[in-house]
Amino acid sequence: MKKLIYKITPFTTLDYQDNLACIVWFAGCNMRCVYCYNTHIVTSSGNIDKKEFLDFLKKRVGKLNGVVFSGGECTRSKEFLELAKEVKALGFKLKVDTNGTNFKVLKEAIELNLVDYIALDFKATKESYYLITKSKLYDEFMQTLKFLIDIDFPFEVRTTVHGDFLDENEINIMAKTLEKMGYKNIYYLQNFLYTGENFGSLEKPKQNFNPENLKTNLKVELRNF
Repeated sequence: MKKLIYKITPFTTLDYQDNLACIVWFAGCNMRCVYCYNTHIVTSSGNIDKKEFLDFLKKRVGKLNGVVFSGGECTRSKEFLELAKEVKALGFKLKVDTNGTNFKVLKEAIELNLVDYIALDFKATKESYYLITKSKLYDEFMQTLKFLIDIDFPFEVRTTVHGDFLDENEINIMAKTLEKMGYKNIYYLQNFLYTGENFGSLEKPKQNFNPENLKTNLKVELRNF
């Protein structure tokens, strides 16, 4: 049986707001973001198969009420929909952390009522998207963003900030894009976490990022700043 999951974090109170949850880290990704420090997850072929995952999950019934699918990029897994169905069948809520580039799968999962909440990564402006993600998937991301806004799905948009790549002006442009599309939820900015390892061999940014220079009507919340 193919092993699709890199690891499972058995308990978290932080990653799924107001829920006690576990995190399922899916191996593989269609991006190589310069600031990504989950290099071992992104490049892995997996350590845990479906049976192992379900055995774990069944033991958490009544102890947890939520499951987070993360990664890597969880929607790339061929087992994504099947595992989501298993999660819901056991009575858990499902949150999906995603870069939003697999619109077809996300749309199907939502239409099947398999997903309760989405954290959507807005990586960069269109002009900087390849520089940061090493992918040309901006339009695919925007398709997902528009869909979630149009159907008023419960989701948040978040951006990881490394001051040498995304300054206040870039974030203002991204916030304006969200406003124009009708996004009304909180815009979360996550400070780059230096762990000593990432795809871009980045160190702590030389250029300071000052949130006071942000100009947006959106409510902005900072994480790890």
